[in-house]
Amino acid sequence: MASVSNLDSFVQRTQALPEPKATSQEIRDRGSTFVANIFSASTPEEAKAHVQYLRNVTHASRRATHEISAYRCMVLKPGKTGLTGPDDFELKTGHDDDGEQWAGSRVLKAMESQAVLDAVVIVSRWLVSSFSCWHAHLPYGGIMLGSARFTHIETCTTEVCREFKNKQELEECIAMLLTLDDILKQLRDELALLSDPPALNEDDTASPSQPPKLKSPDYKSWTEADLPTARRIVNSQRESNSKC
Repeated sequence: MASVSNLDSFVQRTQALPEPKATSQEIRDRGSTFVANIFSASTPEEAKAHVQYLRNVTHASRRATHEISAYRCMVLKPGKTGLTGPDDFELKTGHDDDGEQWAGSRVLKAMESQAVLDAVVIVSRWLVSSFSCWHAHLPYGGIMLGSARFTHIETCTTEVCREFKNKQELEECIAMLLTLDDILKQLRDELALLSDPPALNEDDTASPSQPPKLKSPDYKSWTEADLPTARRIVNSQRESNSKC
């Protein structure tokens, strides 16, 4: 039994833990605190698992009063393979108020406005304890915010959705740049051979030409702040390749 226990511990330690793609700034208002997290999620089941992880693990020592969530996932239709095009997929959406009436639909609406897909947003709301609040007669022991709470929820959601989209675009730009760099290198090598034919050896065999090596940019260190630069370089590389 000890070996099984050790194996379970090893497996648990080596599993990748869910990491949010973005976390919003805290919004504090009259005893309430709002924070949003966004996770990648390709299925509704994965989205719900992230909600449970945030609630039971990340926030285990500081339980939120509400964990409001919504997801949007593109999933394969039953019997489809995904090889015949976009019609093989369908959009699955869902939301959970977690006791904060109508809040989940506000999160989903904000996600839709930002066109976020394959993600789940969880807005956590903490309220002050009734033991430390003058308004102990109010629900949760906090001051009722009215419609302002929906504004805070939507603000947090929009913030993480925008960062999520920027990170996605940056990843796409880097992938495109790596491809364009390879194409450009190949074209430069071909141009070097055409403009500077290899010299012949004494036995009339050609010596291979060695074009100068160019240092590849370090794209791994790029962040969302480098997104405008990435866009410019992608456009520049495309223009260079089209002229070759």
